Amino acid sequence: MPRARRRPAGPDMKGPEEKRTKTKNLGRASAQVENSSLQKTPVSEDSGEALSSYWLMKSEPESRLEKGVDVKFSIEDLQAQPRQTTCWDGVRNYQARNFLRAMRLDEEAFFYHSNCREPGIAGLVKIVKEAYPDHTQFEKNNPYYDASSKEDNPKWSMVDVQFVRTMKRFIPLAELRAHHQAHRASGGPLKNMALFTHQRLSVQRLTREEFDFILSLEEKEPS
Repeated sequence: MPRARRRPAGPDMKGPEEKRTKTKNLGRASAQVENSSLQKTPVSEDSGEALSSYWLMKSEPESRLEKGVDVKFSIEDLQAQPRQTTCWDGVRNYQARNFLRAMRLDEEAFFYHSNCREPGIAGLVKIVKEAYPDHTQFEKNNPYYDASSKEDNPKWSMVDVQFVRTMKRFIPLAELRAHHQAHRASGGPLKNMALFTHQRLSVQRLTREEFDFILSLEEKEPS
């Protein structure tokens, strides 16, 4: 069965952050984010229909023990799962939970390798099941058991994600940072990217412009 995984400490790998695990005995994935206000799914003023959102979700690709559990989970580990699908469980932060609850079927997210020798964007996943109660909050043997959460009123949610593809080339953090810094001066699409403006968030909402620009980097040689 797959092993547990932890939420990374952010792009500079400094300081503690809430953790996401993939429990070895349960074959589950997990996620979490820093606190902030609930973000609702955008709605088109013309049609009243919800607009798609885009996401970045971090996970650690290198082995490290957390309370005796190996927290490693890479894009390759996801690809090796049955149906290349797993649940994104273990969220114990309200903002993270709110992000997960805002996700809709078929929305895409970048799978970001964090807290490792070379952090960066490794692949794409999509949401294949919208938010539902996270079972790990009720399991006493799980590192993220929450005794205050009740089955008739669960505090924590998760989504299911499915592997889409690896990136045509790995997009390293250093390259993204260089674009962010340049765009701060020029007004480019990465000027306000949460990876740098809210570094502690391990699940982040992206704008369509940010998402498309990062996809375009696949076709370019790094400068």
